[in-house]
Amino acid sequence: MHTTMNSIVDSNYQHPKVEWDSEQSAKLYGVREWGADCFDISPEGNAVVSIQFGDKTVQVSLIDIVEGMKERGLEMPAVLRIENLLDLRIKQLNEAFARAIELGGYQNHYRGVFPIKVNQQCHVIEEIADFGKHYHHGLEAGSKAELIIALSQLQDHESLIICNGYKDAEFIDLGLYARKMGIKCFFVLETLSELPIIIERSRILGIEPLIGVRIRLASMVEGHWNEDSGDRSIFGLSTNALLEVLEQLKEADMLHCLQLLHSHLGSQIPNIRNIRTGVLEACRFYTGLIEEGAPMGYIDIGGGLAVDYEGTQTNSTHSMNYGLDEYCSNIIETILESLDPLDIAHPVIISESGRALVAYSSMLLFNVLDVRDHKPGVIPDTAPTDSVDQIVNLYDVLKNVNQKRLQECYNDALYYRDEVRELFHRGQASLRERALAENLSLAILEKIALLLPEAKRISPELETLPVLLSDIYYGNFSLFQSLPDIWAIDQIFPIMPIHRLNEEPTRDAVLADMTCDCDGKIDSFSLVDGPSKTLPLHPLLKDEEYYLGVFLVGAYQETLGDLHNLFGDTNVVSVRVNEDGSFDFIREFHGDSIADVLSYVEYDPKTMQEQFRRIAEQAVRDGKITVAMRQQVLHAFHESLHGYTFFER
Repeated sequence: MHTTMNSIVDSNYQHPKVEWDSEQSAKLYGVREWGADCFDISPEGNAVVSIQFGDKTVQVSLIDIVEGMKERGLEMPAVLRIENLLDLRIKQLNEAFARAIELGGYQNHYRGVFPIKVNQQCHVIEEIADFGKHYHHGLEAGSKAELIIALSQLQDHESLIICNGYKDAEFIDLGLYARKMGIKCFFVLETLSELPIIIERSRILGIEPLIGVRIRLASMVEGHWNEDSGDRSIFGLSTNALLEVLEQLKEADMLHCLQLLHSHLGSQIPNIRNIRTGVLEACRFYTGLIEEGAPMGYIDIGGGLAVDYEGTQTNSTHSMNYGLDEYCSNIIETILESLDPLDIAHPVIISESGRALVAYSSMLLFNVLDVRDHKPGVIPDTAPTDSVDQIVNLYDVLKNVNQKRLQECYNDALYYRDEVRELFHRGQASLRERALAENLSLAILEKIALLLPEAKRISPELETLPVLLSDIYYGNFSLFQSLPDIWAIDQIFPIMPIHRLNEEPTRDAVLADMTCDCDGKIDSFSLVDGPSKTLPLHPLLKDEEYYLGVFLVGAYQETLGDLHNLFGDTNVVSVRVNEDGSFDFIREFHGDSIADVLSYVEYDPKTMQEQFRRIAEQAVRDGKITVAMRQQVLHAFHESLHGYTFFER
């Protein structure tokens, strides 16, 4: 690890005497805003998961779960899933639609389908299929592999399977066989080229398909995924293509098979007005298809139900300006307003909420391995004899920092520091002089930063000073393996310590992962006062682990992760909280070993072991090691080969 850096581990650390409690931490990290009643902080300063059992709320400390994981040999980093939260989100979504349907007098029902691509992990899909059968909650498949998952997992034939994506003959045959067995499996046309294959295979097998059409809406949405909407969306049929579908179905005498209209505006839609506009346009297509003679009966509004990662309840990309009940009622109202004047029967409503269903149930937990601070080292009271002039000047600047000269002192600190660096490059300043110049400039910048809150006007340069002086906390995780959306699309996830939250976090930090990559860092956070480039954290304590949690990571993160630096899948634990406050470890999955990840990139671990044995044997013949040492070396190689890819204490 980073052995040369200055650590801020404090062996003489005393718990702060400043008045600070868990309530202040809850406000600072916004846990009650983004937590959606699923997370909180206990008076003892521990992050807790909150589970409702009737009128009773049960809270379990995450640090207690971590201790249970350690006892079972499951070290950090790890993905922790709370099965209760997955069940809760399925329940909340289905019951919110049920309330909106009853209040609006809607004459049909809701059917949810979970897009498997959002989280394909077996234990997630199993839980959705098992708990979801109470609500006939189905699955969406975008590939043959996902269709096989859906066919094998769904036992409730009132649940729907929605087949999106490109479909070859083999894909279509599987769906037709499912249809024959009484499974409601819809083929949603993405392109015109799929329809002839569906028609041909249905005739050959003698099985009538259930067909849907995905239309390309002109309505645009806000947020990161707005390219899923509008004329340039890469998915869906144009209006002309839709008319061609109708003609081909009529010619094949299969227009009665067209029963579903599908539209999708985006994965995370922060503004409720966009949703209402999109549903309104979809309804116009729905009525148009009925006018053309298609029986219809189902309207699929796709995904888009957002997750408020920031907890700000706004229409920013990582937030949402609406709640679940408002979302459902807006959809019901829009469909009613569109269809009732035309006396069109209310269709079954389908939504493909994935992110909002699984995000809350998973979190990434990791320990901090080291810290690099930006505090100055020891500075002598006066400039050493024969110091270069620039160092003497830095001492003068340090003594004269005041509120009126913040910008001037900032400019001088950087100027004289850079002058000493240049002298060092030319061999005219020593290594110790360079170190002293850098320590002096840091001391000046720290004094300036302390005075900034009282300054009336601050230049853009000075605004960035707290970030420049922030610590770097090195976490035991890989950003690219476990949190790829942070790197790829600047996703914001809630991050906070999971313990010591009754102490004031006195350090401003950015997070770095274990990969040898400058992009392996997190420097965007959402706090109570808004977006921040740093995260308040606590100083490390000697011989004590410091644990952080990244929350709401259940959607996409595991599926999209890669093998950067050959860091493999983390340990995974599924926990169920009981009404008496206890918790059970339902599933435990040990993360990839080094042998596992090497096999992914086509190495043969057995061959590697044998090749290394030969190298060690040659070292014995050359007299470099003894036979006894050869055994120690081979044992160490074998143990490492089959060990965890992440840092182990």
